[in-house]
Amino acid sequence: MSGITVMDMIQQEYEHWLEHAVEDPDIAKELREMAGDDAKIEDAFYRNLEFGTGGLRGVIGAGTNRMNVYTVAKASQGLAEYVKKMGGSKAGVAISYDSRIKSDIFARVAAQVFSGNGIQVYIYDELMPTPCLSFAVRKLGCAAGIMITASHNPSKYNGYKVYGSDGCQITTEAASEILGMIDAVDIFEDVSKGDFNKAVDCGLIRWIEPEVVTDFVDCVKQQSVLGPQDRADRDVAIIYSPLNGTGLKTVLRTLRESGFTNIKVVKEQEQPDGYFPTCPYPNPEIQEAMDLGIQYAKRYDADLLLATDPDCDRVGIAVKDGDGRHILLSGNETGMLLLDYICARRIANGTMPDHPIMVKTIVTIDMAERIAAHYGVKTKNVLTGFKFIGEQIGLLEKEGQSQRYIFGFEESYGYLSGSYVRDKDAVNGVYLICEMFAYYKALGINLWEKLQELYQIYGYYLNTLHSFTFEGAVGFQKMKGIMASLRKGVEVIGGKKVLNCLDYSQGLDGLPKSDVLKFELEDHCSVVVRPSGTEPKMKVYISVSAEEREAASRIEREMQESMKGFFE
Repeated sequence: MSGITVMDMIQQEYEHWLEHAVEDPDIAKELREMAGDDAKIEDAFYRNLEFGTGGLRGVIGAGTNRMNVYTVAKASQGLAEYVKKMGGSKAGVAISYDSRIKSDIFARVAAQVFSGNGIQVYIYDELMPTPCLSFAVRKLGCAAGIMITASHNPSKYNGYKVYGSDGCQITTEAASEILGMIDAVDIFEDVSKGDFNKAVDCGLIRWIEPEVVTDFVDCVKQQSVLGPQDRADRDVAIIYSPLNGTGLKTVLRTLRESGFTNIKVVKEQEQPDGYFPTCPYPNPEIQEAMDLGIQYAKRYDADLLLATDPDCDRVGIAVKDGDGRHILLSGNETGMLLLDYICARRIANGTMPDHPIMVKTIVTIDMAERIAAHYGVKTKNVLTGFKFIGEQIGLLEKEGQSQRYIFGFEESYGYLSGSYVRDKDAVNGVYLICEMFAYYKALGINLWEKLQELYQIYGYYLNTLHSFTFEGAVGFQKMKGIMASLRKGVEVIGGKKVLNCLDYSQGLDGLPKSDVLKFELEDHCSVVVRPSGTEPKMKVYISVSAEEREAASRIEREMQESMKGFFE
């Protein structure tokens, strides 16, 4: 046995798949075509696709390191064991999926595995946004939920996100236990899979009723913060793009039922298409994904452009600046506008709760805390990832205080103003943005002007993200060394004195332990450093406050150069 190399074991696993992976003809063909190509075989089989709090995510294809019907079935078997152990078989599992390649197939395979294990399954009969999955889990009282999506990744990816009974993505502890159960499953021998149609006939697989979607849309519309006396110009010209994803029906339905009818959809990005032909990287954070929408906005002289990512949990926007040009707003800028709008209208209309709370991630712009404080709203900072915002809503709900939560957002274009779901919700985001835009337009104010007004009040804030790549085992050790060095103490970053260092590896403020450092600097500036959880990268988030844009840009460059020095 000692003479067997890693490549020998990889080759054995490949041959095992060649013999047994015959159910999916695409996979069988790809395996045959790999023959003799050691590099391809190694890449496909050198590891199992990693399962964590975000579930699975990987390239679609053949192998243990790929998203395919076999890895999806194995993950579902492990999750089924967990659900049974937790006594959740009758409560069941809710399933949704997006427009990505094979998403519907993977959803069906998961349903077969759950039903094959005697677990009740609820599944949407068409693709549906991620927030609709979170909503269905809670609405139907399910023990768990899965969303087949790779969010905003390129078309060659797909993924498998797991939700707990609270509608939140699973915790680190749950993910670890589920991973142990997945690892114990033989991918070809131990998976119990039922017949889909027979399970439907006997009621073990049930289609999620249309009323659930109606209830979801109603909950979104209930997030309005306008009062009876508030005017809003709902005839604003809106361009909308679902980026070939899931947002089309729910977004348009919500807007039209709320009186927004002057909406034009970007035709090339209207219908679901997992190949994303006009935006290879379908992420509204990226300029290229928004370019076609901006062309439409210019052509039709639209007031507002909105685009949601494929699973419709993120939304990006463009508005006209003072010269009439369409300018993309960052996730931080949109979040600050929404926070200010929600606070101002709720106070004016007498709907602000006692002891209100806004929740944001530690890498989200610090200016949001100053806006919240202006309105008497407490800020709760959490780790990166919207699941931590959802967790805070759940904690408030357990205390009978969920009404205190008024808004949560993260810099990566995720927003939520209600407690009806526990994940970021682009349907909610689009609705609030349109309402806010219509309200200000009725007052003769556009969003660009409102944003400049906020900067005049609180100072100009600039947030940037920088990634530094460290490949391989050597790179991993170097990242550990950098974090250890930073923990020893830093006095100055980019000419700004370090006032405090928050080390989240110690589990600050009741948050889970995480390898993250936040340096609080003088003049309302800060730097957050964290190793990526999914890539061989160090991520650095720089937040700068200054009197105007040029000064902020200069300070940001100095801080960026200072951080490069630590890494070099």
